[in-house]
Amino acid sequence: MRLFGVSAVRYFVIAGVPFILFYKLLSNWFSQSKIQNRNAGIKDFVREVLHSMQSTAVFAVIGYLVLFTPLQRYTQVYTDINAYPVWWIAVSLILSLIIHDTYFYWMHRLLHHKKLFRYTHLVHHQSTNPSPWTSYSFHILEACVEGGVLFVVAILMPLHPITIVLFTVVGFMINVYGHLGYEVAPQGFRHTVLFEVLNTSVHHNLHHSKFKGNYGLYFRVWDRLMGTEHPDYVKEYDRIQQKRFGKAVDEVIKAV
Repeated sequence: MRLFGVSAVRYFVIAGVPFILFYKLLSNWFSQSKIQNRNAGIKDFVREVLHSMQSTAVFAVIGYLVLFTPLQRYTQVYTDINAYPVWWIAVSLILSLIIHDTYFYWMHRLLHHKKLFRYTHLVHHQSTNPSPWTSYSFHILEACVEGGVLFVVAILMPLHPITIVLFTVVGFMINVYGHLGYEVAPQGFRHTVLFEVLNTSVHHNLHHSKFKGNYGLYFRVWDRLMGTEHPDYVKEYDRIQQKRFGKAVDEVIKAV
Protein backbone atom coordinates (compact mmCIF):
# COMPACT_ATOMS: atom_id res chain seq x y z
CA MET A 1 0.00 0.00 0.00
CA ARG A 2 2.87 2.37 0.75
CA LEU A 3 4.33 1.81 -2.72
CA PHE A 4 0.89 2.38 -4.26
CA GLY A 5 0.50 5.58 -2.25
CA VAL A 6 3.84 6.94 -3.42
CA SER A 7 3.04 5.97 -7.03
CA ALA A 8 -0.39 7.60 -6.83
CA VAL A 9 1.10 10.84 -5.50
CA ARG A 10 3.66 10.75 -8.31
CA TYR A 11 0.85 10.35 -10.85
CA PHE A 12 -1.22 13.25 -9.52
CA VAL A 13 1.79 15.55 -9.27
CA ILE A 14 3.48 14.80 -12.60
CA ALA A 15 0.20 14.63 -14.55
CA GLY A 16 -1.73 17.13 -12.43
CA VAL A 17 0.65 20.09 -12.57
CA PRO A 18 0.76 20.20 -16.41
CA PHE A 19 -3.01 19.67 -16.52
CA ILE A 20 -3.65 22.63 -14.22
CA LEU A 21 -1.22 24.84 -16.14
CA PHE A 22 -2.26 23.96 -19.69
CA TYR A 23 -5.96 23.21 -19.24
CA LYS A 24 -6.91 25.66 -16.47
CA LEU A 25 -4.60 28.49 -15.41
CA LEU A 26 -2.76 29.23 -18.67
CA SER A 27 -5.06 27.71 -21.30
CA ASN A 28 -5.39 31.02 -23.18
CA TRP A 29 -1.64 31.58 -23.09
CA PHE A 30 -1.01 28.13 -24.61
CA SER A 31 -3.96 28.18 -27.03
CA GLN A 32 -1.70 28.35 -30.11
CA SER A 33 0.14 25.25 -28.89
CA LYS A 34 -2.97 23.08 -28.68
CA ILE A 35 -2.76 20.18 -31.12
CA GLN A 36 -6.47 19.39 -31.56
CA ASN A 37 -9.18 22.04 -31.68
CA ARG A 38 -11.74 19.99 -29.76
CA ASN A 39 -11.68 19.63 -25.99
CA ALA A 40 -12.00 16.57 -23.79
CA GLY A 41 -14.69 16.71 -21.10
CA ILE A 42 -14.84 16.06 -17.38
CA LYS A 43 -16.23 12.55 -17.98
CA ASP A 44 -13.11 11.75 -20.01
CA PHE A 45 -10.83 13.00 -17.25
CA VAL A 46 -12.65 11.01 -14.55
CA ARG A 47 -12.53 7.84 -16.65
CA GLU A 48 -8.82 8.33 -17.30
CA VAL A 49 -7.98 8.93 -13.64
CA LEU A 50 -9.94 5.84 -12.51
CA HIS A 51 -8.21 3.61 -15.06
CA SER A 52 -4.88 5.21 -14.15
CA MET A 53 -5.35 4.37 -10.47
CA GLN A 54 -5.97 0.77 -11.49
CA SER A 55 -2.79 0.80 -13.58
CA THR A 56 -0.88 2.44 -10.74
CA ALA A 57 -1.92 -0.40 -8.43
CA VAL A 58 -0.67 -2.95 -10.98
CA PHE A 59 2.65 -1.11 -11.36
CA ALA A 60 3.03 -0.93 -7.59
CA VAL A 61 2.56 -4.71 -7.31
CA ILE A 62 5.14 -5.31 -10.04
CA GLY A 63 7.59 -2.96 -8.36
CA TYR A 64 7.07 -4.73 -5.04
CA LEU A 65 7.68 -8.13 -6.65
CA VAL A 66 10.92 -6.96 -8.26
CA LEU A 67 12.31 -5.18 -5.19
CA PHE A 68 10.99 -6.95 -2.10
CA THR A 69 10.17 -10.61 -2.85
CA PRO A 70 12.24 -13.72 -3.65
CA LEU A 71 11.72 -12.90 -7.33
CA GLN A 72 14.52 -10.38 -6.89
CA ARG A 73 17.07 -13.22 -6.99
CA TYR A 74 16.18 -13.78 -10.66
CA THR A 75 17.01 -10.17 -11.47
CA GLN A 76 20.22 -8.15 -11.37
CA VAL A 77 18.90 -5.62 -8.86
CA TYR A 78 21.66 -4.63 -6.41
CA THR A 79 21.44 -2.54 -3.25
CA ASP A 80 25.12 -1.87 -2.56
CA ILE A 81 25.72 1.37 -4.42
CA ASN A 82 29.46 0.64 -4.45
CA ALA A 83 28.97 -2.61 -6.35
CA TYR A 84 29.16 -0.65 -9.61
CA PRO A 85 30.59 2.77 -10.51
CA VAL A 86 28.28 5.66 -9.68
CA TRP A 87 28.19 6.63 -13.35
CA TRP A 88 26.49 3.30 -14.06
CA ILE A 89 23.27 4.71 -12.57
CA ALA A 90 23.04 7.29 -15.37
CA VAL A 91 24.14 4.82 -18.07
CA SER A 92 21.72 2.14 -16.90
CA LEU A 93 18.92 4.71 -16.88
CA ILE A 94 19.57 5.61 -20.52
CA LEU A 95 19.83 1.93 -21.49
CA SER A 96 16.60 1.21 -19.62
CA LEU A 97 14.77 3.85 -21.63
CA ILE A 98 16.14 2.44 -24.90
CA ILE A 99 15.09 -1.10 -23.94
CA HIS A 100 11.70 0.18 -22.83
CA ASP A 101 11.13 1.94 -26.15
CA THR A 102 11.86 -1.26 -28.07
CA TYR A 103 9.66 -3.31 -25.72
CA PHE A 104 6.86 -0.75 -25.98
CA TYR A 105 6.97 -0.45 -29.76
CA TRP A 106 6.48 -4.16 -30.42
CA MET A 107 4.03 -4.63 -27.56
CA HIS A 108 2.05 -1.63 -28.82
CA ARG A 109 1.86 -2.97 -32.36
CA LEU A 110 0.72 -6.33 -31.00
CA LEU A 111 -2.05 -4.70 -28.96
CA HIS A 112 -3.32 -3.06 -32.15
CA HIS A 113 -3.96 -6.49 -33.67
CA LYS A 114 -7.68 -6.75 -34.37
CA LYS A 115 -8.02 -9.83 -32.14
CA LEU A 116 -6.52 -8.03 -29.14
CA PHE A 117 -7.36 -4.37 -29.58
CA ARG A 118 -11.00 -4.39 -28.47
CA TYR A 119 -10.23 -6.43 -25.36
CA THR A 120 -7.26 -4.40 -24.13
CA HIS A 121 -5.92 -1.33 -25.89
CA LEU A 122 -9.34 0.11 -26.73
CA VAL A 123 -9.54 1.49 -23.18
CA HIS A 124 -6.53 3.70 -23.83
CA HIS A 125 -7.87 4.76 -27.23
CA GLN A 126 -11.14 5.96 -25.78
CA SER A 127 -9.04 9.08 -25.27
CA THR A 128 -8.97 10.27 -28.87
CA ASN A 129 -7.96 13.70 -27.60
CA PRO A 130 -5.45 12.80 -24.86
CA SER A 131 -4.57 14.80 -21.78
CA PRO A 132 -1.94 14.25 -19.06
CA TRP A 133 -4.47 12.05 -17.22
CA THR A 134 -4.43 9.64 -20.20
CA SER A 135 -0.85 8.58 -19.56
CA TYR A 136 -1.71 5.58 -17.36
CA SER A 137 -5.27 5.01 -18.58
CA PHE A 138 -4.99 1.32 -19.49
CA HIS A 139 -7.06 -1.83 -19.34
CA ILE A 140 -5.83 -3.96 -16.43
CA LEU A 141 -4.37 -6.58 -18.80
CA GLU A 142 -2.49 -3.92 -20.73
CA ALA A 143 -1.22 -2.46 -17.44
CA CYS A 144 0.23 -5.88 -16.55
CA VAL A 145 2.03 -6.09 -19.88
CA GLU A 146 3.14 -2.45 -19.73
CA GLY A 147 4.56 -2.90 -16.22
CA GLY A 148 6.27 -6.14 -17.24
CA VAL A 149 9.07 -4.11 -18.79
CA LEU A 150 10.52 -3.65 -15.30
CA PHE A 151 11.13 -7.41 -15.07
CA VAL A 152 12.73 -7.39 -18.52
CA VAL A 153 15.10 -4.52 -17.76
CA ALA A 154 16.00 -5.88 -14.29
CA ILE A 155 16.83 -9.28 -15.76
CA LEU A 156 18.93 -7.88 -18.62
CA MET A 157 21.27 -5.64 -16.62
CA PRO A 158 22.28 -4.55 -13.11
CA LEU A 159 19.93 -1.94 -11.65
CA HIS A 160 20.17 -0.04 -8.41
CA PRO A 161 16.84 0.98 -6.82
CA ILE A 162 17.81 4.60 -7.53
CA THR A 163 17.88 3.77 -11.24
CA ILE A 164 14.50 2.06 -10.98
CA VAL A 165 12.98 5.15 -9.34
CA LEU A 166 14.52 7.43 -11.96
CA PHE A 167 13.36 5.10 -14.74
CA THR A 168 9.74 5.23 -13.56
CA VAL A 169 9.77 9.00 -12.97
CA VAL A 170 11.57 10.03 -16.17
CA GLY A 171 9.56 7.56 -18.23
CA PHE A 172 6.31 8.88 -16.83
CA MET A 173 7.30 12.51 -17.41
CA ILE A 174 8.00 11.76 -21.08
CA ASN A 175 4.72 9.83 -21.22
CA VAL A 176 2.83 12.85 -19.88
CA TYR A 177 4.49 15.07 -22.51
CA GLY A 178 3.37 12.64 -25.22
CA HIS A 179 -0.23 12.85 -23.99
CA LEU A 180 -0.15 16.55 -23.11
CA GLY A 181 -2.35 17.66 -26.00
CA TYR A 182 -0.07 20.67 -26.51
CA GLU A 183 3.23 20.96 -28.34
CA VAL A 184 5.92 22.66 -26.30
CA ALA A 185 9.06 21.78 -28.27
CA PRO A 186 11.26 24.85 -28.84
CA GLN A 187 11.28 26.59 -32.19
CA GLY A 188 14.76 25.42 -33.20
CA PHE A 189 14.10 21.75 -32.41
CA ARG A 190 12.74 21.08 -35.91
CA HIS A 191 16.14 21.32 -37.65
CA THR A 192 18.23 19.39 -35.12
CA VAL A 193 19.36 15.77 -35.10
CA LEU A 194 17.19 15.23 -32.03
CA PHE A 195 14.04 15.89 -34.09
CA GLU A 196 14.97 12.91 -36.25
CA VAL A 197 15.27 10.67 -33.19
CA LEU A 198 12.91 11.82 -30.44
CA ASN A 199 9.12 11.72 -30.32
CA THR A 200 7.07 14.84 -29.70
CA SER A 201 3.61 15.46 -28.31
CA VAL A 202 2.34 15.87 -31.89
CA HIS A 203 3.83 12.48 -32.79
CA HIS A 204 1.85 10.57 -30.16
CA ASN A 205 -1.23 12.76 -30.48
CA LEU A 206 -1.52 11.66 -34.11
CA HIS A 207 -1.57 8.06 -32.91
CA HIS A 208 -4.57 8.83 -30.69
CA SER A 209 -6.49 10.72 -33.36
CA LYS A 210 -5.69 8.37 -36.27
CA PHE A 211 -5.39 5.06 -34.32
CA LYS A 212 -2.58 3.80 -36.59
CA GLY A 213 1.12 4.54 -36.92
CA ASN A 214 3.50 6.26 -34.48
CA TYR A 215 3.78 3.30 -32.11
CA GLY A 216 7.04 4.37 -30.44
CA LEU A 217 7.17 5.71 -26.91
CA TYR A 218 10.32 7.81 -26.63
CA PHE A 219 11.94 7.62 -30.05
CA ARG A 220 10.99 7.74 -33.74
CA VAL A 221 13.60 5.10 -34.59
CA TRP A 222 11.45 1.95 -34.73
CA ASP A 223 8.60 3.71 -36.53
CA ARG A 224 10.98 4.98 -39.18
CA LEU A 225 12.78 1.64 -39.56
CA MET A 226 9.53 -0.32 -39.84
CA GLY A 227 7.69 2.23 -41.99
CA THR A 228 4.96 2.81 -39.40
CA GLU A 229 5.41 6.52 -38.86
CA HIS A 230 2.30 8.43 -39.91
CA PRO A 231 2.99 10.15 -43.27
CA ASP A 232 1.46 13.40 -42.05
CA TYR A 233 3.58 13.67 -38.90
CA VAL A 234 6.16 16.22 -40.03
CA LYS A 235 3.52 18.27 -41.84
CA GLU A 236 1.32 18.29 -38.73
CA TYR A 237 4.27 19.20 -36.52
CA ASP A 238 5.14 22.11 -38.82
CA ARG A 239 1.51 23.25 -38.77
CA ILE A 240 1.45 23.47 -34.99
CA GLN A 241 4.82 25.21 -34.81
CA GLN A 242 3.71 27.68 -37.47
CA LYS A 243 0.71 28.53 -35.27
CA ARG A 244 3.04 29.05 -32.33
CA PHE A 245 5.87 30.96 -33.98
CA GLY A 246 4.45 32.31 -37.25
CA LYS A 247 6.80 33.58 -39.96
CA ALA A 248 9.91 32.45 -38.11
CA VAL A 249 8.90 28.82 -38.66
CA ASP A 250 8.12 29.41 -42.33
CA GLU A 251 11.66 30.66 -42.81
CA VAL A 252 13.09 27.61 -41.07
CA ILE A 253 11.01 25.21 -43.18
CA LYS A 254 12.14 26.92 -46.38
CA ALA A 255 15.75 26.70 -45.27
CA VAL A 256 15.38 22.96 -44.64
